[in-house]
Amino acid sequence: MRGEGGEAVMEEKRIKTEINWTRKDLLGLKDLSREEIELIIKTAESLKEVSTRSIKKVPTLRGRTVVNFFVEPSTRTRASFELAEKRLSADSLNFSGSSSSLVKGETLKDTAKNIEALQVDLIVIRHSSSGAPHRLAEYVKPGIVNAGDGINEHPTQALLDMFTMKEKKGKIEGLKVSFIGDILHSRVARSNIWGLTKLGAKVTVCGPKTLIPYDIESLGVHRTYNVEEAVKDADAINLLRIQLERQNEPFFPSLGEYAKGYGINAQMLKRAKKDVLIMHPGPVNRGVELTSEVADGPNSVILEQVTNGLAVRMAVLYLLSLVRK
Repeated sequence: MRGEGGEAVMEEKRIKTEINWTRKDLLGLKDLSREEIELIIKTAESLKEVSTRSIKKVPTLRGRTVVNFFVEPSTRTRASFELAEKRLSADSLNFSGSSSSLVKGETLKDTAKNIEALQVDLIVIRHSSSGAPHRLAEYVKPGIVNAGDGINEHPTQALLDMFTMKEKKGKIEGLKVSFIGDILHSRVARSNIWGLTKLGAKVTVCGPKTLIPYDIESLGVHRTYNVEEAVKDADAINLLRIQLERQNEPFFPSLGEYAKGYGINAQMLKRAKKDVLIMHPGPVNRGVELTSEVADGPNSVILEQVTNGLAVRMAVLYLLSLVRK
């Protein structure tokens, strides 16, 4: 019988790829190369199989400690990271903003240094302030994973979106991908734009004029305010939630007006390709971004995105752990 150490070595050999990962942190896709993005996706493809086993666990990160530091509320992302850590046999420690010393006036730096003093290996952080993970990476030695920072980036969400597209379409290069909704406040859109354009996809953004940055085309995307144009030739449509919690003033008359102009229903879907992918990062506001008929329909891959998110986060944790050996 092979010992636990032998199992870990064999598991690493199974998922090892020819490109070496050298980054201590995953802060965003803006700074990643095409090869690095492809490496994460390729590693996720290998690790996805773990969740289909009767015993859904491998010893890859046994003895490693990961802290989930969620200053901003989260359900899907936090649960996905926690389960990814368990799948890899890591020890997890969870902090939330409301239960940490931040509410007592402690600075982010002091909180991070105290976490570091526990001899942890990785810190997964979600924060309402853009750039918080980047500052944290300057303060501490453990690897930092950005689980969403303000309106800046959400790299693992974009990675799971791209993984899902590749799984369904067989490629990413040449795909036409449309993002419809609140582009202005969407960290998901930003990370996807950085990633998809590097992988050769053609990206279109669509929404009310007030919800699209004026300089968005400088990122190499096409802008339109016509939802029919965004839908017509798309291979994938990623519908983004209207982020009212980030809006200090109204950007459109009402949610009802938005749904009439930019929501995707069965009638609008008839204008799209028959095999178009309907995607959403969640949480879904049914009747606003899309109707239940579309969300639960045959073109929807929303739940598959959740499944693939687990594999992607396993891949990220695994690759960052290699740097700390």
